[in-house]
Amino acid sequence: MPGLRVKAHAKVVGETGVEMEALTAVSVACLTIYDMLKAVDRAMRIENVVLSEKTGGESGDYLRADNGARECQEPDR
Repeated sequence: MPGLRVKAHAKVVGETGVEMEALTAVSVACLTIYDMLKAVDRAMRIENVVLSEKTGGESGDYLRADNGARECQEPDR
């Protein structure tokens, strides 16, 4: 399928989660790409911004089973 895949890697030394920083980095990168290419195609879509993997932190490690191939959904609790 035509399109782009944008990935961000973030790392912290402190005891805080860094997921939001990585997700924000991807979102801003996608919005920047949209802004630069909107003259070519305003029908572009930004979709499937997901956390693929994280290690450490209070909640432990996380690896997305489908590697980010689905839309964002609430986690099962």
